[in-house]
Amino acid sequence: MKRMALYFTVVIRFMAKTYVGIDLGSTTIKAVALNGRVLASAIRPTGANPKKTGEAVMEQVLQTVGGSVDKIIATGYGRVSFSADKIVSEITAHAKGSYQLFPEARTVIDIGGQDSKIAKIDSYGRVLDFAMNDRCAAGTGRFIENTAKALEVSLEEFSLKALASRSPANINSMCTVFAESEVISQISQGASIEDVSAGVYASVARRIKAMVERVGVEDQVIFTGGTARSIAMKKALEEALKIKLAVPEDPQMVGALGAAVIGRDGH
Repeated sequence: MKRMALYFTVVIRFMAKTYVGIDLGSTTIKAVALNGRVLASAIRPTGANPKKTGEAVMEQVLQTVGGSVDKIIATGYGRVSFSADKIVSEITAHAKGSYQLFPEARTVIDIGGQDSKIAKIDSYGRVLDFAMNDRCAAGTGRFIENTAKALEVSLEEFSLKALASRSPANINSMCTVFAESEVISQISQGASIEDVSAGVYASVARRIKAMVERVGVEDQVIFTGGTARSIAMKKALEEALKIKLAVPEDPQMVGALGAAVIGRDGH
């Protein structure tokens, strides 16, 4: 009986197809291998050559799964530069990835390094409507990263300081260049890093709120992207939107997971 069970296990593994989704983002490149369950994942900073980094990430995943894959689906900022069987938009990939993790998902908020996206999805994980900000960094993770760098603190410390604020600074500038200057000016005038940090997150949350209002929001709301790792950003969004957000265990990998799901399902 044990031999028979082992035989069927080996056969099932042999027959199962493997799909890889790769998300070539502006900040990091992620890949996920899937064959009914997640077999492997990898992530690296994008660096100066997204194509080369993507190939290195893919090689890392292939070494883990121990062989070739049946289909590669690319998404993300650099998807057109990568050799794949199919390319899909980040919005579609994050929608599918969110739905895979949270079947009750109906709204997806993705704050990436270079852009922000809001998607309303149906009960099959298909995109019904969306809004995207890819022209101004003030509503993205890049704004937060640049401000933390200007204040000479790590992103983790920046987030923790924001949580300690009792009176968030009011960051009004709509352009990231002017907003960063405004932050430095407030610090020089005596504002605490805690209050300025909280003000930066609140500023991003206000921009995301405006996008959400254009699309509409329905429960369950999923927060994805690298910025979703920040507790301060989640808190600022929840306060601005007056809703609770669900954050995946590894929010950076949702787009890559969604691309792999699309490869598996064919849509």
